[in-house]
Amino acid sequence: MSKGCRQNQDKKQSKKFRCRETESDQQPFGELKLLVTDLDICGVVFTAHTTVMRENLQRKREDDEESYREQRLDEEDCDSHSSSMEAKSSPDLESIGSGTTTKRSSGSRSRTRRDFLTRFTDSERFTENLQDWFGSVSENHDNKPVFEPPFELVELQKFDYALEGVSFQQLTRMPNAVYASTSTSVEANAYLAVEDFLHAAVKSLWEAFWSQEEEEAVPFSVGCLFSENLKFYQAEKALALGRLDGLSATGVLLKNPRHPHGKWDHVLELALLRPEVGSRQPSLPVLGEALFYALRVLISRSVSRLDFSQSSNCVFVLLVDLQYGGVVKVEGDVSKLDYDVNNVYDCAMEWVKNHSKISVSPIDRIWNKLGNANWRDIGALQVVFATYHSIVQYFGPPRHSIEDLAADHSSRVHSRRQERQLGDSGLNENGMFRLQQRTMSPEIVEVHEEEESSKVEPEPLMKLEVGSVLWLEDSNYQKGYQINQVLTNGTLPYHIASPVDEAGKSVFLYVGSPPSQLEPALEDMNLWYQVQRQTKMLSIMRQRGLSSKYLPQLHGSGRIIHPGQCQKPSSGGRCDHPWCGTPILVTTPVGETVSDMVNEGRFGPEEAIRCCHDCLSALSSSSSAGIRHGDIRPENVVYVTSGVRQPYFVLIGWGHAVLEDRDRPAMNLHFSSTYALQEGKLCAASDAESLIYMLYFCFGDLPELDSVEGALQWRETSWSKRLIQQKLGDVSTILKAFSDYVDSLCGTPYPLDYGIWLRRLKRNLSEDHGKEIETSG
Repeated sequence: MSKGCRQNQDKKQSKKFRCRETESDQQPFGELKLLVTDLDICGVVFTAHTTVMRENLQRKREDDEESYREQRLDEEDCDSHSSSMEAKSSPDLESIGSGTTTKRSSGSRSRTRRDFLTRFTDSERFTENLQDWFGSVSENHDNKPVFEPPFELVELQKFDYALEGVSFQQLTRMPNAVYASTSTSVEANAYLAVEDFLHAAVKSLWEAFWSQEEEEAVPFSVGCLFSENLKFYQAEKALALGRLDGLSATGVLLKNPRHPHGKWDHVLELALLRPEVGSRQPSLPVLGEALFYALRVLISRSVSRLDFSQSSNCVFVLLVDLQYGGVVKVEGDVSKLDYDVNNVYDCAMEWVKNHSKISVSPIDRIWNKLGNANWRDIGALQVVFATYHSIVQYFGPPRHSIEDLAADHSSRVHSRRQERQLGDSGLNENGMFRLQQRTMSPEIVEVHEEEESSKVEPEPLMKLEVGSVLWLEDSNYQKGYQINQVLTNGTLPYHIASPVDEAGKSVFLYVGSPPSQLEPALEDMNLWYQVQRQTKMLSIMRQRGLSSKYLPQLHGSGRIIHPGQCQKPSSGGRCDHPWCGTPILVTTPVGETVSDMVNEGRFGPEEAIRCCHDCLSALSSSSSAGIRHGDIRPENVVYVTSGVRQPYFVLIGWGHAVLEDRDRPAMNLHFSSTYALQEGKLCAASDAESLIYMLYFCFGDLPELDSVEGALQWRETSWSKRLIQQKLGDVSTILKAFSDYVDSLCGTPYPLDYGIWLRRLKRNLSEDHGKEIETSG
């Protein structure tokens, strides 16, 4: 080594030791103790960390990236505290290069992003850059929400049903807001309470949805973020050392003994404790800080070596005060961020403005006056739901899905009624009255259980029997429908009816849940999808000009006209009558479901090919408008034979259709696609995959599947052993070829080539059966 080189090396070593001395003085908890016992002539070797070095050397041999590893070790051990840096120290540097080994980003891109993080440390400066953007998005909203909520009300209802058997217990109470201004310990106790709240949430969620053993350890830790060095510490330790002013957030992290102060790519979610969050929308300082931390997490994940089971382009940040709380969801592709290390805050602002999607939930109450969390109310429920989705990002789908646990709700209602020795009073599966007249008295009345004569018999339900006439009120007309048949799709009733003024015509008629005096979240969720949501989707199809005989057509929709005088205050209101406001949906054409055809042995190879062609044609038309079905099953495909020269199939049941990213498809263990079960979303080929499962099960028995994990295992085994292709090959060679094609697309972003397969299916039918097939464009 030359003399100049050795002098430079000595300066570098001296600088490193000075850096460590300075760091030891500045560390808030004095936890950093480094033992240097051996010096190499070309660099520093920390023999006290032999385990870390052994792992680094192993990765070096595997990846043959010696120069990148040396620079990473240098940066982890020293450069984050170098006095030449303008920004504060960042633990993100040590986040790179540990955890589950996956496909790694290129070295140069990773270094650029790490350099960006070391400079992106001032939330206040970042928030100042967002002022113009926040002002522009807030214009013309007045008191209305600026951002859409991250969760639908029906999602929260289903989640609430799933949590009925789950116990949550917050032991550290939130201090009372009334005394917040008179006690200096309120803020300290509030941080302890938030930590305990998050710990209780993740512990209960893990044990209910993911844990395989009763005493399995929870793989999470909860800590408070210290703003000076952006590391995490337990609140009790920070408060004991008088560091309350330096705490800025509370985080849920993956538990890692090697990194007791956390790593940013291990952050599941963050909670910001700020005064007076309980307003309709968060202010710019609060929202700006939430976006700041969310962006740090997203960038850290982008260069992490952890294996994210779901997309890592989404972060949840919780906003809480002593009583209220809400959720901020930040989504975006950080690869579109301009990583200019000399202009980090402007680049971050441009990314938020042009490449992010921000959702903000309503601010609602979480803690009562005693400091206990209202776990079953909307405020706490949406926070816990965000935590659930954060866990899914790291650990994938749970062993017990929300649908599995929510399905136990109706059995609990039945058991409760047996406990109380109640008969059938016309309750639906959620314990709510169906179309029943109720009389209520404001007075308190003494009830004597022994007096049988004092019992009040409930009034009979509105039963839609054959011959009943139902009148529908739309915005422009009133129309009557006479019930001809009462059917069920396995869970919900629907009807075949005839318009009063068109006696020879048949329509499908769906009746929704009547609006009750209770909260909307308690309405029957399944009926909402069948009626209100399907009405919306069919209306959108009509507005976008979708025209295909393989799609259902909207014949009418509106509200029921009940007997007697309606006393509703306005056109959009409702009176006291229990039927008032009940939604109705009417569609055409009418046919027999594939499920009934299979049960009666009338679904053969010809019908299977025609069904595949017609359903694929319907999917081709809907996908052209950006709509995916999301609930293909035998009950949602009907065979139309009446009044047509050539029978054909129509794909119905569009209530669970996916139009936007936040929409979620139906979850069915037998018919949902693999991607839907894993991610809760649809890929380009998901509907076609569900169509394949439907055709497969039409010619075989349904396997017993009792969990998402079991359903995914069945799919993996069936595809890998080509059981699906073999079964469909016995039916038709074209169906076998189509299943092979769908298998190649499952889980990929590549679109389905509808045109070529519609032509092949049409040619196959034409050659084998001499039938004409209409193909929609």
